[in-house]
Amino acid sequence: MECIKLNDKTFRKVLAKEQIIEKITTLTKRMNEDYAHCEQPPIVIGMLNGAFMFCSELTQRFTFDCVITFVKMQSYIGTESSGNVCKLIGLEHNISERDVIIVEDIVETGTTINEAWQMLQKHNPRSLKVATMMFKPEAYKYDVPIEYYAMNIPGDFIIGCGLDIDGLGRNYPDVYALVED
Repeated sequence: MECIKLNDKTFRKVLAKEQIIEKITTLTKRMNEDYAHCEQPPIVIGMLNGAFMFCSELTQRFTFDCVITFVKMQSYIGTESSGNVCKLIGLEHNISERDVIIVEDIVETGTTINEAWQMLQKHNPRSLKVATMMFKPEAYKYDVPIEYYAMNIPGDFIIGCGLDIDGLGRNYPDVYALVED
């Protein structure tokens, strides 16, 4: 489908699943090199709800063992960031002295990733890095380093491949951008 309609908004396809998979595969080559010699398997923390699809595609391409867990935080209401992050489900694994990879679907302003970073730093990880499917560097407002990203994207509001509008659109394998009226 070239266009879809959700919540009375029209979205047009901007990235096909094959393009996304190609970018994720390229990203994991670098991560596989970086984590090849870890003493303990890294802990991958996926940010729910959006990162579940990216986390799956990413970790299936790892050539190293890892522990996969999830936390849930929220900062979006519709197409706008609320500016506030609510921690909904907490961390269930001890990450002290462990290599930790935070997996996010998209990093835009960075509010959510900054909050997660601050929360996880308090648990004394050996290392803490961020992997995101999509990164909007022109909108980013924080100093947390975005070590791994599959692609830079412009400022469009997007859905698909885990990204949503009010819970809709996550299931699309392609990525769609909002068409302004």
